[in-house]
Amino acid sequence: MYGERDDASVLVPGIDAPSTVACLRSLRPRGVGTIVGSERATTPAAASRYCDEFVQLPDPAADLSAYGEALFSIAERSDVRTIIPVREEDIYVLAANRAAFADVVATPWPTFDTLRQVQDRVDLFAAAEAAGVATPETTLLSEWTDWERETIVKPRYTVAAPEYLGPEADCEIGSTVYRTPGSPPEVAASIERHGHEPLVQELVPDSREYGFFALYDHGEPVATFQHCQHRGWEYCGGPSAYRESVSIPELEDAGRSLLDELEWHGLAMVEFLRDPETDEFKLMEINPRFWSSLPFSVRVGADFPYYYWRMAMDEPIEPGPTYAVGVGGHLLRGEVSYLHSILAEEYPTVERPAFGPALREVATSIVREPRFDYAVADDPRPFLRDGLNVARDWWDGYARPRLTGDSRSAEAAGGDDPIRDEQDAVETDASL
Repeated sequence: MYGERDDASVLVPGIDAPSTVACLRSLRPRGVGTIVGSERATTPAAASRYCDEFVQLPDPAADLSAYGEALFSIAERSDVRTIIPVREEDIYVLAANRAAFADVVATPWPTFDTLRQVQDRVDLFAAAEAAGVATPETTLLSEWTDWERETIVKPRYTVAAPEYLGPEADCEIGSTVYRTPGSPPEVAASIERHGHEPLVQELVPDSREYGFFALYDHGEPVATFQHCQHRGWEYCGGPSAYRESVSIPELEDAGRSLLDELEWHGLAMVEFLRDPETDEFKLMEINPRFWSSLPFSVRVGADFPYYYWRMAMDEPIEPGPTYAVGVGGHLLRGEVSYLHSILAEEYPTVERPAFGPALREVATSIVREPRFDYAVADDPRPFLRDGLNVARDWWDGYARPRLTGDSRSAEAAGGDDPIRDEQDAVETDASL
């Protein structure tokens, strides 16, 4: 059924985002052996027909050091040629231990010094300024003074790692929070909650997000792609539920300028919002690993897992990669989450859409653009497994507080939602 493996395999961490499955569906039919490693045996990728092997890994959120050691142990196997990063913890441990990994596998990812400029948003916005890339006004929490403006508070760092928070840090860094104008947060409490001093950023009043996606080889772009996210998991934005492939020269210029400034190597998703007043693309962040909407990129012709593999194997990527423009695609549970947020969530400063028209827009776009991240005819089990996981996590969050006699929500009770965490979800809480 598949081509010859030639004893060459790739390790892909298994998460609840569809990016892992996209890597398997791209590489296994080309004869690359696929190893899925995860702390959860129920990760959707493990159910894929394109998964050759599953290995249990420590939970990086619980023990990042043990997770890195486990990845290295698998990398030492003779058949493993490289590792594909799909979340912030992956790229952190790979970059932090790049020299050691380079002894056993190909390392198409940045050095730690370069990665830090991306995972520390203070350094990232400094690099953007040097590159001439527009950014929203952003400062440390203690330096912001105008709380009458529409703002968000977001972590300074993108991963809770000892190099950023200190060796004794034991906390979550939190997510983006929309602030109510005229209601300043308590600085000391916010720092304690995040484990570090977060950032305050002016709100760019447009929920559409623009992504510039790239694979760079030591400062030179190998392949690029763009999409416009029309709907996120929440009506304020968040991870991608429905997006359309685009080709915008100004977006390309901004993305390349920043990655060129960083002398980037490896994968990157550069996220922008378009300021409706100035029409500028303003930088939000860089995800230095595969993005959750990767199946859509592959579907329209930007086969980044294959490009990544060929670059790792020192093989040329020819001819120059192209992709179809004006094509849409969906994550179905993201669409459900979007509609649920309209009914159940409240975001200061973000106008709530009317549910009826929103439902019609979702339904119409699904009929018009029937392309889905998980749901494909030749590999249906990841979609089914993901649905079961969502139902289980919803039930755990719904039932646990009630079974314990606690009337608070699961989030308030400290319950976790691994799917939302791994997708960089936006907090629903309006206060810190």
